[in-house]
Amino acid sequence: MNGFVDIYTLIFLVLAVVIFWKLRGVLGQRTGSERPPFDPFTRKSANDAKGKPLDARPVEVGPGEKVIPLPRRGDGSETASVTADVAADRIAAYAPAGSPLATGLAAVMAADRSFDPKQFLDGARTAYEMIVTAFAEGDRKALKPLLGREVYDGFAGAITEREQRGETVEFNFVGIDKAELLDAAMKGKSAQVTARFVSKLVSATRNKAGDVVDGDPVVVADVTDIWTFARDTSSRDPNWLLVATETVE
Repeated sequence: MNGFVDIYTLIFLVLAVVIFWKLRGVLGQRTGSERPPFDPFTRKSANDAKGKPLDARPVEVGPGEKVIPLPRRGDGSETASVTADVAADRIAAYAPAGSPLATGLAAVMAADRSFDPKQFLDGARTAYEMIVTAFAEGDRKALKPLLGREVYDGFAGAITEREQRGETVEFNFVGIDKAELLDAAMKGKSAQVTARFVSKLVSATRNKAGDVVDGDPVVVADVTDIWTFARDTSSRDPNWLLVATETVE
């Protein structure tokens, strides 16, 4: 009996490790040079009282951030040629040939042969839902491994202010209508990819008395966000980080 228990315990431990690693692969660990974030549940950014969008231009990222497991590059010319053809096909599905986005994606794929635009966008969609939901719930623990340091500090600060005011958020993530790649570039060894998300969500903030002070508890709102993710391609740690945000009016 003890033998069976040990086998099952080992199986569950292996499954737990695999699941944890896949979640980390969605997006990663914190950085030290990110742009300030925004409040997903207001029309204005958390750091701009005038409601201007935050600067989501690519930023330099230090050696603490990473992305997706890298296979070793083949030495044969035939393998290199096949890889180039595959890369071109993958890029063509998301960017016209010769466009700045196509050029940027090619640069990222040259630095990281395992990078796949589709895989990245799928992971970014998952991360987007995880992040906005965790923010609504005030879940700092869930946010921390997905955000750059400054982005995390901004989100955590907004959560703290909300708590100090005694406010609560009613939130329902309806879904993402559209997700698309906007920009990609290499800044040194840092891969930077920007995506636009068009989502639907229900969000209402209530004060201590239970009165709605922001949003609407029954109206499905259309929200458009532009987020930039970054990763150090020289690292073996396969994690992306959210390093900049912008809300489109």
